[in-house]
Amino acid sequence: MKCCFQFIHFPAARALSLCALFFFVPLVNAETREPEITTTPNTTAASTTPNTVNTTAPEKETPKTDWAEAADKATGSLLKEFWNRSGHYFNDENGGSTRFNYWPQAHAMDVIIDAWLRTKDSKYSDYFEPWYHGIRKKNGNRYWNIFFDDMEWIALTFLRLHEATGEARYLESARKLWEHIQKAWDPENGGLAWKADHLWSKNACSNGPGSILASRLYQISRDEKELEWAKKIYQWEKDHLFDPETGAITDHYNERTKRKAGVPLSYNQGTFLGAAFELYQITGEAGYLRDAEKAATFTITSRSTLDRRNGILRDEGRGDGGLFKGIFFRYFLLLMQEKALKPELRDQYRQFLYHNAEVLWSRGVDPELLLFSPAWARPPGPTTQLTSQTSACMLLEAIASYEKTIRESFQTDSIQIARTKLAQWFNTHRIAIVQREQS
Repeated sequence: MKCCFQFIHFPAARALSLCALFFFVPLVNAETREPEITTTPNTTAASTTPNTVNTTAPEKETPKTDWAEAADKATGSLLKEFWNRSGHYFNDENGGSTRFNYWPQAHAMDVIIDAWLRTKDSKYSDYFEPWYHGIRKKNGNRYWNIFFDDMEWIALTFLRLHEATGEARYLESARKLWEHIQKAWDPENGGLAWKADHLWSKNACSNGPGSILASRLYQISRDEKELEWAKKIYQWEKDHLFDPETGAITDHYNERTKRKAGVPLSYNQGTFLGAAFELYQITGEAGYLRDAEKAATFTITSRSTLDRRNGILRDEGRGDGGLFKGIFFRYFLLLMQEKALKPELRDQYRQFLYHNAEVLWSRGVDPELLLFSPAWARPPGPTTQLTSQTSACMLLEAIASYEKTIRESFQTDSIQIARTKLAQWFNTHRIAIVQREQS
């Protein structure tokens, strides 16, 4: 057998090798070189390629942190220092404490889910089932409590476990919590209360996550009632707590006094932009995306939310406040990767993400124990709280996940470019492969 070409003659084996080269090996040249992901975005390149994530390497290389390694170390420390091996939950503080705090359990497990999604390593998924049973037992053999926002976060984590594993029990538990949460809604004036014995107090901390939960339940069930819930919860928060001029979210609204109060917090900014973004993804309505952009931009530029000396999100205190920044970055990252986002905003958001991570990893970590404080520009003392550790881990897992997404997108684009070039090459040279027997 021989292979004959109209203009070019060479053995069939070489032709097949050429096909394999073009189809399966990404081309490495100026168009397809793998991006160097650094803290300095290339704004010129981004402005010429709207609707895509900027993956162009800057002209000058800058030192690059291995964010996957950083995330591995930080999440490993979360498990080592906080996981209660006998009770199967996360201790509220390292250093021997066994205190149980309910709502941070959801976010600590979210970090473990993040790590598993990024690596697919069973050393993370092995914690799913023990945690699911452990927190129930520690919470009085139930998942509900009097804090509606606590239940929202636990339900959201259950949905992520369901999506990661396909196990129906996680979804069923989330739905049962959702039934409890709906009791927080004021049928006359709207809005979700944050606590069962304070139904007149309607907070951003319960309405933002509540809308996100309803949207995600809708994405699973396609039940229009759940989408209606997501929209009306969001609309109430927008009407009562959102400043459309600045993008700031006020903390809470008192139904008795008809007044709102509270400074903007990264937590509330993040959950509002998250709720807006979820609804944008479902409906495609640009107004939701604009609201999310407004809330995000306020957070990364306002004096009220920033540590201005270091250019990062400010220290919002110990306890609950230690978790706030990580929650913001979870939803901020989802928005940052939206293709319809304005390119100049994507670059601004990306730079802010990387700068916070660089400051945290270079100055805000105990290098031996890999522990973090609520202030990302300084390391903690000998002990730290679960909220602060989890918040920092959320940021590091977010940036590691982002870089993984960029690389996977690059590989997919490279294969497509290779296939296109192959088709163009054969068309240009009008090559016809004819096989014939030769005795």
